[in-house]
Amino acid sequence: MNGVTLAERLAAVKRRIREACRRSGRREDEVTLVAVTKYVDAETVRALLDAGVTDVGENRVQDAVPKWEALGGRGVWHFIGRLQTNKVKDVVGRFAYVHSLDRMALAEELEKRARQKDAVVRCFLQVNVSGEATKAGVRPDALFDFAREVAKLSRLRVVGLMTMAPIVDDPEEARPVFRALRELRDALRDQGIPGLDPVHLSMGMSGDFEVAVEEGATFVRIGSLLYQSDPGEPAVEPGHTEEG
Repeated sequence: MNGVTLAERLAAVKRRIREACRRSGRREDEVTLVAVTKYVDAETVRALLDAGVTDVGENRVQDAVPKWEALGGRGVWHFIGRLQTNKVKDVVGRFAYVHSLDRMALAEELEKRARQKDAVVRCFLQVNVSGEATKAGVRPDALFDFAREVAKLSRLRVVGLMTMAPIVDDPEEARPVFRALRELRDALRDQGIPGLDPVHLSMGMSGDFEVAVEEGATFVRIGSLLYQSDPGEPAVEPGHTEEG
């Protein structure tokens, strides 16, 4: 890794978040960095936590659970990938956030398991803003009805919306997607749905997070920039379509 330490790469990413916040008139503490750790082992996750990372993102239950157990549950864990209903039992109680709630069958299973464990699951509703067939998420025109149904479930807390932008060479091309999610969030809040207050926006990855921050992201999901040799260079996450 050309002598660049994990702490230095983390500091460089945080600097870029800080600069994006400054450009958009925001405070740095409005943005949470979720370190995507799906391709690294538990010891690397431990090193990230020791370096000051507080939030960890995983998208495969079978890979995440052994890391979570090895670390004794350290950190705030986010499930950011497509979640199958038969894996929900392993997510509730370990993951503080689920970023990929996109269908009622999943919502009902999360509710069921949360009741069993006397837990509350904080969720992002995933929206397919770009309309790509390869992306999961509800259609924007179906969001409000979906949100109303999820809001009826007492063990789920909808904290915001999530989307994944298309893979593009120029991050500016992703800006309309991020802006549209922010506008959807604002419109959803204006609905005044009882039990629903979607404050947050989970959007932006290593290749486009600065634009996402400028458009209002409150959670950015960063993986490869934390592990590659030059954190000052743009990057696209491996496995983008499933990273959340």
